[in-house]
Amino acid sequence: MASSDSDSQRKVLHGAAGYILEDVPHFNDYIANLPTYPNPLRSNPAYSVVKQYFVHMDDTVPQKVVVHKDTPRGVHFRRAGPRQKVYFKSDDVHACIVTCGGLCPGLNTVIREIVCGLSYMYGVNKVLGIDGGFRGFYSKNTINLTPKVVNDIHKRGGTILGTSRGGHDTEKIVDCIQDRGINQVYIIGGDGTQKGATVIYEEIRRRGLKVAIVGIPKTIDNDIPVIDKSFGFDTAVEEAQRAINAAHVESVSFENGIGVVKLMGRYSGFIAMHATLASRDVDCCLIPESPFYLEGKGGLFEFIEKRLKENGHMVIVIAEGAGQDLLTESMQAMDQKDASGNKLLQDVGLWISHKIKDHFAKKGKMAINLKYIDPTYMIRAIPSNASDNVYCTLLAQSAVHGAMAGYTGFTSGLVNGRQTYIPFYRINERQNKVVITDRMWARLLSSTNQPSFMRPKDLDEVKGKAEQSSTQLLVGNNCNDVGGTQKKEQPPTSGNHADNGIKTENSI
Repeated sequence: MASSDSDSQRKVLHGAAGYILEDVPHFNDYIANLPTYPNPLRSNPAYSVVKQYFVHMDDTVPQKVVVHKDTPRGVHFRRAGPRQKVYFKSDDVHACIVTCGGLCPGLNTVIREIVCGLSYMYGVNKVLGIDGGFRGFYSKNTINLTPKVVNDIHKRGGTILGTSRGGHDTEKIVDCIQDRGINQVYIIGGDGTQKGATVIYEEIRRRGLKVAIVGIPKTIDNDIPVIDKSFGFDTAVEEAQRAINAAHVESVSFENGIGVVKLMGRYSGFIAMHATLASRDVDCCLIPESPFYLEGKGGLFEFIEKRLKENGHMVIVIAEGAGQDLLTESMQAMDQKDASGNKLLQDVGLWISHKIKDHFAKKGKMAINLKYIDPTYMIRAIPSNASDNVYCTLLAQSAVHGAMAGYTGFTSGLVNGRQTYIPFYRINERQNKVVITDRMWARLLSSTNQPSFMRPKDLDEVKGKAEQSSTQLLVGNNCNDVGGTQKKEQPPTSGNHADNGIKTENSI
């Protein structure tokens, strides 16, 4: 199928009781009569004792697990894992791995586990590392990756492949993939990178190439939708505790001490929220999703003064994207963007520190001692912790299983605790954000005992949007709610769907 519009290639299957499967593309969708081969894992001694290791063709994972007794079954994604048949001979596989965007704990672990997974599970010995992000494809910068080369890279921060922002040229990248005979491409990066992976997949499909394009979501901010969390997030929250603890020590050691810590979170405040909940030393958490104001009754300054009078010290955690509307009012607005298309933000931590100092200096009633800590690049550069290392392994191995099974144009991700294959368009449709009308934010407010800092009209608007969203999810639950008008197609492989009551739209 040749089309520049990815909407026409979406695969949505309908079944009984409101069941919807948002499936991922497969080679069989656009290449006819492809041969299949027995999965090498059948003869792998490591898996000989594993019962039901291969995933059933009808296994799917629900996106929503909290439902009402009379609501539809809802949207599902294809379960990740090895299949009985594969679409590549081991000796024919020529894979490559590329990392794009900013640094994140766990990048090297993902690289290691892709290489080792391909080698140990499927006997693949040709894996290239693309050096320096997308532009490395046409700069001809590559590294030969073997299990020996990547053996201990998980103990290091950063990425051994190098990374960059921008540099995406679809024609040049696909030309390079075709010229080198590469047939599996593993792309590790955030939402911008996954959008780049989408257009690479579409060009590969337009040319009719048997090349699997697989995304592995990477964002330290945890702002990619659908998935439970992104790798590196747990490590970031854990490392943020060191900065918060330092701010707490500084604040309690001085009269009217204030510690301000800026954490990552351009559009989403997940790191700030979870670090605050984990710390218990934070008095106030400010995130992009929750507007706040400084002056007047119920404002931030009033709360700081109140908390200092009560405790003699306080710690403020602020996400880098919080309060940007206030900065543009008091400073010259910046409309510049980085190579990935992200708006360059002004330093809200430094700004709010100066505003707090100026406020109390003008009042002349209370002398404060404020310390500002920005651990951003220290957190990004560390190796992943044990929890993230396990998660990286699951993501990488799931990606390898999917590519070998002939799936393409998908992202490997955790949904409700299960590894799944998610179509690119679901990853690219929006950003994941903290819902401030949800229980998690309420738990934070209970922990810090801070006010919402929202004016009544802003609060009513947020509540209205939340109620509308909840109604769509629990009552409507139609295709338009999860990605717009979509074309329904038959599944790419020959599993028996009758057991699951699945029908395509034409058969309903």
